Amino acid sequence: MSKNLSAKLRQGLSPQQFTDGMTKNQEKFKEWYDLFVWESEEDKEFFESLNNRDDLRCLILAADWCGDVVRNVPAVFRALEISGIPTEVLIKEEHPDVMAQFLTGGGEAIPIVIFTDFSGFVLGHWGPRPANVQAVMTKFKQENPDREAPDYNDKIQIARQEMVKQYGEGTGYQTVIVKELRELLSSF
Repeated sequence: MSKNLSAKLRQGLSPQQFTDGMTKNQEKFKEWYDLFVWESEEDKEFFESLNNRDDLRCLILAADWCGDVVRNVPAVFRALEISGIPTEVLIKEEHPDVMAQFLTGGGEAIPIVIFTDFSGFVLGHWGPRPANVQAVMTKFKQENPDREAPDYNDKIQIARQEMVKQYGEGTGYQTVIVKELRELLSSF
């Protein structure tokens, strides 16, 4: 059965309301937002071409305390703001029912960028991280299923350091996010 989030449409915050209301990490969030550049004119034209579609909606599960939200959502906002797709942010803690439908490897991870049609039927989702960064956490969880193991915390710190390396220096990862979103949006 396909998921329907019609009850959540028009319940979230606008991107501006989310940004303005941040009580944590707002400065870094705005910095990543301001650093965004379109590396590919083709990608930019693709997102601009979505203005011709009135059948898409976007809900983003997020919270201002999350490092991946602070890093990734600015690129999502920048890509979607020229697309004309109505975009809303659902605060993770306020929408546990939605979070429960979009677990990553059995756990809660944000951001989750959910695309629906105009009536709320879920078409697809992206997140919480670019695929190359998420691969590090996926591998870690497969190799370390026991959260109570004595070396679990040491190993997760190593995995997190590797994820930071995968993000790389600068904003190159934002181009990866744009390409992954484009690929997803091209599939429906």
